[in-house]
Amino acid sequence: MTINEGMKTYRLPNPSTPEDLEMRFSGMDGKILNFGDRVLLAGYYYNGMNEPSWFAATYEYLEDGDHDCESTIGIRAVSGVEFEDDGHAIAWAMGK
Repeated sequence: MTINEGMKTYRLPNPSTPEDLEMRFSGMDGKILNFGDRVLLAGYYYNGMNEPSWFAATYEYLEDGDHDCESTIGIRAVSGVEFEDDGHAIAWAMGK
């Protein structure tokens, strides 16, 4: 899946901040992890009963220096498949 397709399908903000992702995707709808110079997202997108409904996205910091909650981040990759759980989605994002 291209970044533009992922942004449209999963309503992903680009650019964004880690704080904004936390507000949109924390709790039951997703997980956000800081991973070195990247921010990993596992988000929930309902595909129907008993269907894989998790997706992944990898963001990268666009500014040098401190990586805090208000730093600007941009999408680096979006998964083209849905996963059965948030762990598989995060594993995919870690590999990108």
